[in-house]
Amino acid sequence: MGKRLSDSTRRAIAEVFDHLDYKRLESVYCYEGGDEFWLRRREPCRRLGTKVAEVLIRKLSPGGRSLYVGAGVTELPVLVAEVLELQRQVEPYNLRRSEVTVLNRACRSFPVRFKAQDAASAPGRVDHLWIVSVLNDPERFPHLAPLSYGRADPVTFNPLLFQKERRTVQAIVNRCMPKLHVPGLVTTSTEEVVWIADWCHRHKVPYRVERKQYPTALVGDPICFIKIGKG
Repeated sequence: MGKRLSDSTRRAIAEVFDHLDYKRLESVYCYEGGDEFWLRRREPCRRLGTKVAEVLIRKLSPGGRSLYVGAGVTELPVLVAEVLELQRQVEPYNLRRSEVTVLNRACRSFPVRFKAQDAASAPGRVDHLWIVSVLNDPERFPHLAPLSYGRADPVTFNPLLFQKERRTVQAIVNRCMPKLHVPGLVTTSTEEVVWIADWCHRHKVPYRVERKQYPTALVGDPICFIKIGKG
């Protein structure tokens, strides 16, 4: 058996979820039926996030540093677990200012502070990069995402718009991956592995995608871990 989350960390995660302003989050995560959305998703989000956190803390070293790209409600359990279980420094970035305000209020009792900035602006190096459901976001990349999920319509698919979005995604990866110490760890969704693998191939960096996948509650993309470099 690997390391399990302490009872105090589990209580801390529950406390953060209790302090979230779900009414304000409605406009961020859904266009209508916000009450029903969070009624259904709040507990699975906490529960599945806690399971991922328990796996992640077994893979990271105490006292290290993690960069979270596009972090939101889903990432709360792993962020809290990192700082409380391993005394790590976490740097969560999210471009949606309204969500950042809600998240920071919920986390005010813990050393977790979200920044409403581009994650590429984060200073320094990290040993863990979290980038989940960012590179295939259907709202930001409406032409790339359907292709990622195998749902592109050959009649309406626009290759020019896809190429533009692909350049944007590659730019995100190109700006964030160099911040990772090698060897290091990347957490991403299974659909986004190809972008990390592409960067590794272009820079001749070895990598290994772990086979086990873990479900998530909000977007629904399963996540996995990629070991970057040898070690």
